[in-house]
Amino acid sequence: MIRLKQLTLRRGLKVLLDGADLTLHPGQKIGVVGPNGAGKSSFFALLRGELHADGGDLELPPRLVIGHVAQETPALSVSALDYTLDGDSELRRIEAELAVVADDGVRHGELLARLEAIDGYAAPARAAKLLAGLGFSEAEMQRPVSSFSGGWRMRLNLAQALMCRSDLLLLDEPTNHLDLETVVWLEDWLRSYQGMLLVISHDRDFLDATVGCILHVDAAKLTLYTGNYADFEAQRAEKLSQQQQAFDKQQREIAHLESFITRFKAKASKAKQAQSRVKALERMEIISAAHVDTPFTFSFREPESSPSPLIRLEGVDAGYGAPILGGINLSLEKQARIGLLGVNGAGKSTLIKTLCGELPLLAGQRIEGKGLKIGYFAQHQLEHLRLDESPLWHLQKLDPATREQEHRNFLGGFDFHGEMATSPVRPFSGGEKARLALALLIWQRPNLLLLDEPTNHLDIEMRQALTRALTDFDGAIIVVSHDRHLLRATVDDFWLIEAGRVRPFDGDLDDYGRYSQEKRLEGARASQPQGSGDTVDRKAQKRLEAEARQKLAVQRKPLEQKLAKVEKEMAPLNAEHATLTAKLGDEGIYAPERKTELQDALKREAEVKSRLDELELEWLELQDALEALAAS
Repeated sequence: MIRLKQLTLRRGLKVLLDGADLTLHPGQKIGVVGPNGAGKSSFFALLRGELHADGGDLELPPRLVIGHVAQETPALSVSALDYTLDGDSELRRIEAELAVVADDGVRHGELLARLEAIDGYAAPARAAKLLAGLGFSEAEMQRPVSSFSGGWRMRLNLAQALMCRSDLLLLDEPTNHLDLETVVWLEDWLRSYQGMLLVISHDRDFLDATVGCILHVDAAKLTLYTGNYADFEAQRAEKLSQQQQAFDKQQREIAHLESFITRFKAKASKAKQAQSRVKALERMEIISAAHVDTPFTFSFREPESSPSPLIRLEGVDAGYGAPILGGINLSLEKQARIGLLGVNGAGKSTLIKTLCGELPLLAGQRIEGKGLKIGYFAQHQLEHLRLDESPLWHLQKLDPATREQEHRNFLGGFDFHGEMATSPVRPFSGGEKARLALALLIWQRPNLLLLDEPTNHLDIEMRQALTRALTDFDGAIIVVSHDRHLLRATVDDFWLIEAGRVRPFDGDLDDYGRYSQEKRLEGARASQPQGSGDTVDRKAQKRLEAEARQKLAVQRKPLEQKLAKVEKEMAPLNAEHATLTAKLGDEGIYAPERKTELQDALKREAEVKSRLDELELEWLELQDALEALAAS
C-alpha cells in the first residue's frame, strides 16, 4: 500500500502538491492524467525517491521494487538482449556472485536455489519474448545498443523496465515511440501485469484498455476516480456541475453579507450585527468556480481552392536510393480521409514524404491538381522552428501582410496569450512547440493534410481539440497515428502498407488489431526451429488455440459481468459521496436548527463510505481473478 498524508511538494517556487491525501492498493492499475506542468512526472520522481516532500508524509512498503523507463540510453556495446536482461537487477546480482564463489559450495548452492526460485534459467527467453513483442527481430536482439536510433533505444528502455520483476511499475508516456501494433501488444502485457501500475498517458484508448482507476493531478491536488478514462470524464463533469452550484450559492450568500455590512456598519444600532457578518465572511472557506481545463478553441481555415483529384501517383517506386515501396498507383480525391496502417519501417512516412514532394521519385509520376496546397506535419516538425524567435514572429514570417492583432487572436486559440506570444520558442515544452507547429500549418489554409504522428507531445485536451478540428476540416486528410481515438473520429478508410506495397485495408481498427497480432504469431512460429522428423498439424493446432480462447472467454464472462455490475453500483455512490462531502463542508449545516439534517447526512455518508469500501474490495478481487486467468 502507498499512502500520502497531507503531502506538499514544490519545484522552485511552484507548488505542485498542497496537502495531498491518497491511498493506493497493491494490484491497482491507475492512469495518471492532468494538464501539462501539473506535476505528474514530479509525482513519479517523488515515488522513486528522486524528489522529497516539502511537508507531510509519504509511506511506501519496505523493500518495494520499482520499475520505470529510463529517459536516456547510453551508447553501449552490449547486445539488446543483454541490455534487457539488465532490467532484472536480482538476476544480475546472483550471476555476478556466482562467478566469484566457486570455492564456497554452500553459498554456491544457495545462489543456484535462488536463481531457480526467480526463474532465472528462463530469463533470456522472457527477455527475447519482450523484445519480440516490442518489434525487434531475432537478429536485432544481438545487435549492440549503440547501433539503434533514438526511438528504438526508447523501446529498449521500455523492455528493460518490463523485465524488472517489480512491485510497482511507473510508465511515463510509454506509447509515444510505438506503432499501433506494439501499443496493442503492450496493452495485453500490462493487463496481465501482477503488480501496481501507474501510467501517465494522453492516449485515452490506451488508458481505457489498461487501467481501472484515474488519478487526476490538477490545482496541486490528487483526486482518484474509479473506472477508466471515459468513466472519469463522466464523474468529473458531475463533480464540476456540483461545484459550480455550490459556488453560485456561496456567491449569493457573500453578496448578501456584504450588502448588510455596507448598509449598516455606520449605524450604531446595527454595528454589532455588521461586525458579526464581517467575521462570518472572514471564516468562510471560499469555493472556487468550476472551470473546464481546455484553453484551446481553433478550427481549420477554409481552403481557398479544392481541385479533384488533388494528387495522383502513377507507377511510383519510392525510397532512399533503393525502393521501399513499389508500383504505387493512387488518386487522392478532395474529400478523402485516410489512415495509414503498417508496422514501423513498413514505409508509412516514406509514402507521406512522397506525396508531399519531399522525397524524389525513383520511378513513375507524381501529378498535382491545380491549386493543390499541402499542409505537412512531420514527426520531427519541431526541429524546423526557429528557437530564438517567438510564435508571433513565426506567424508574421508566413504572412507579413496580416495585421498583428489578427495574428495574436489566432495564436490565442492555441493558448499563446500575452507575453507567451512574443517570447522565444526555445524554453517551450514539447507540447507547446507541437501546438505552435500545428498553428503555423493551419494558418496556411491547406486543402490536403499529411499528418505523421501529429499527437506526439500533445496532452489529452489538445488532442481532443485537434480531433474536433480535423472532423470539421473541409479537405483531404492522410494521417499516420497510434492514437486510435483520433483515427476513429477523423478517417473513413484505411490503407495498409506491407511488404513494399500500398493497398486498401478492408476493415476497421479492431480488425487491424486482430490481423496484426495474427501476423506476429505467424512470424513467431516461422522463426521457431523445426526438427527434421517433426510434423505439425496446423489445422489441429488452430482448432486447439480456438478452443482455448473460447474456454477463456467462457471463464472470463461471469467475472466481467460481476465487474460491470460492481462498477455500475460504484458510479452513483461516488457521486453521492462527493455531494455529501460537499454538504458536510458547508458551515451552515452545523447550525442548531439543522441538527436533524446534519445527523441524516452524517449517517448516510458513513453508509455510503462503508458500501464503497466493500465494493472496492470486491472490485480488486475480481480484477485479480481476471488477471490470473489472463496470465494462465
